[in-house]
Amino acid sequence: MKLLPIPADGQTPVRVLTIAGTDSGGGAGIQADSRTMALCGVHACVAVAAVTVQNSVGVSGFHEIPPNIVADQVRSVVGDIGIGAAKTGMLASTAIIEAVAGVCQEVGIGRDGSIPLVVDPVAASMHGDPLLHESALDAVRYTLFPLATVVTPNLDEVRLLTGVDVVDDATARRAAEALRALGPQWAIVKGGHLRTSRFSTDLLFDGEQFLEFTAPRIETGNDHGGGDTMAASIACALANGYSVPEAVEFAKEWTRRCLEASYDLGAGHGPVSPLWRLNYA
Repeated sequence: MKLLPIPADGQTPVRVLTIAGTDSGGGAGIQADSRTMALCGVHACVAVAAVTVQNSVGVSGFHEIPPNIVADQVRSVVGDIGIGAAKTGMLASTAIIEAVAGVCQEVGIGRDGSIPLVVDPVAASMHGDPLLHESALDAVRYTLFPLATVVTPNLDEVRLLTGVDVVDDATARRAAEALRALGPQWAIVKGGHLRTSRFSTDLLFDGEQFLEFTAPRIETGNDHGGGDTMAASIACALANGYSVPEAVEFAKEWTRRCLEASYDLGAGHGPVSPLWRLNYA
């Protein structure tokens, strides 16, 4: 695959900001974002929105960071360090979503600004544990999505946000149209959770054209953090100047490689792993 450039020693890397929750087990959330960013040759900046109590078998609790502190982290990083792209993950509540949306507009993050924004609308963990208050779904739909360069929900999140249950190509297209109607520049309907197919096909839509990105399905239970990894790698590619379709193509292959390199961890689901990148010059 075509890899993103690794900066020379002493050269300032491209910077990407993740606005998300932590994973104390290290497999998803900010930890997954930071691992992918580092191994893509990118300097990861972080705005912590929530702290989860989590391991390989589930999430047993989380603590929300005050919304003004979340926004101040974004403001501080962008004002001093500067970033080439940003992504969101777990934002937990309406108040945090509104604070993030406000500061993104203030500093030029989003589809109408100079800094691309990838929105991964994290609503629940892969174990089904809630990571977003149900009352915050409208804030995702009508406050966050209209700012997004691209949105990357999984199929469960697609159903929550649009009411469309994706079971085949026709419903995937209907879901992409419904997501795009909420305001993002591009919408992805990811096929990774459509277990009945031998292939994983992601559908990208900009309101006019549908683009498909297909890879053989990798049979593994160690797929924790796959969605975070996909969104983070899209953000890394966008920060390196890729178009949205080019960034999704890169991220699809990056995530496939990370699934192939996934490993056992704890008693539950192990994480996808970008450590394969260390074997390539």
